[in-house]
Amino acid sequence: MNISIFGLGYVGCVSVGCLANNGHRVIGVDVMSSKVDLINQGKPTIIEKDIDRLIAETWKEGRASATTDYRQAVLATDVSIICVGTPSSPEGHLNLTAIYETARQIGEVLREKDSLHIVAIRSTVLPGTNEKVGEILAEASGKKRNEGFAVVSNPEFLREGTAVKDYYNPPVTVIGTDNPKAGKIMKEVYRGIDAPVEETQIPVAELIKYVNNSFHAVKVSFANEVGNICKKLGIDSHQLMNLFCMDHQLNLSSYYLKPGFAFGGSCLPKDLGALQALAHDFYLKSPVLNAVIESNENQKEQAFKMVMEKGVKKVGILGLSFKKGTDDLRYSPVVDLAEKLLGKGYSLRIYDKNVNISKLTGTNKKYIDQHIPHLSDLISDQLDQVVENSDLVVISHKEPEFDCINTRYPDKTFIDLIKIKDGVSNGNYEGICW
Repeated sequence: MNISIFGLGYVGCVSVGCLANNGHRVIGVDVMSSKVDLINQGKPTIIEKDIDRLIAETWKEGRASATTDYRQAVLATDVSIICVGTPSSPEGHLNLTAIYETARQIGEVLREKDSLHIVAIRSTVLPGTNEKVGEILAEASGKKRNEGFAVVSNPEFLREGTAVKDYYNPPVTVIGTDNPKAGKIMKEVYRGIDAPVEETQIPVAELIKYVNNSFHAVKVSFANEVGNICKKLGIDSHQLMNLFCMDHQLNLSSYYLKPGFAFGGSCLPKDLGALQALAHDFYLKSPVLNAVIESNENQKEQAFKMVMEKGVKKVGILGLSFKKGTDDLRYSPVVDLAEKLLGKGYSLRIYDKNVNISKLTGTNKKYIDQHIPHLSDLISDQLDQVVENSDLVVISHKEPEFDCINTRYPDKTFIDLIKIKDGVSNGNYEGICW
């Protein structure tokens, strides 16, 4: 396939070498003639393991070249990949001038082409950029999106020092597109890469890199705060975190990474609080740990506000324990929500098949007696009865019996805290963060 790469910086240079190594004919484009000259001498524009060999070999074989002439590059290729820089302002905003100027240049040349041209945005950009690039291309080319051209969001996941290895072994190849033909062509671009290819909505593809890197930053800060505490205790923090990383069922997994309601139970709040107290005792600042509690309380407040905004007073709650499959009510965020609603004068009905008031004992019973002393008057083992006697229903457990319950009761309003299933919207449904 014939591919043009706009921008011969870090991502662009790696893309030229790796794509050409995969058998594509690649033309790099850059406004800096010094970078163009390096590629045309078989030399990379960056220092990076293995890229010098790839550029040298593919240039010698005639599959890698470069030019400052964007017109020549676009006319000679079917796919243009934008890898230009997006520097940040002091306030953190992106400067997208180079992205938009590149789109304008490509659009001008598309006036001379008859075939569908794919423009893939490889640079890290925020949601909305793809749409704006499409508008610029349409204006400059005089053609309609998905007729004369298509715009794809195709984020990269490269780390400096291991970029070539990462290119060939990414966790996933993401293609955000609104054009099936463009998606098919981009899969051909990355044919031979050892990774699943995921076609997704364009805004999802635009945001994923930011979510990835922000989470990586959280992990670094979390590990550092744990390390600071370990040092005060004389504990080997690396030995501890090596043990932590052996758990792929919970610690290093997708288990806790589903947007929804607050965490609760007898373990997470208690143990997090104990670790915070330990840090405090050693006069250590632990802003990440402290912010977790604040964020969790904010999620509870978010649910309460959603209920208030519906403007009704008869509320049903489906699931009271801190998670499904248990009767443990200790530190359940749903109990907190119910307690707050009762305090504000709401009429509550609650359904939880696992909670039997007569069988609650010990600290579990003591906890609920302190927070909802008249729970026996509010809870029912009849799901339909709870829903029928409520104007608004809050779903907090992912039970099969709650699937499509909003379609069974179109006259009721539903707030979902757990995402019972995809595609449940029926005009009477709202998720807490979807």
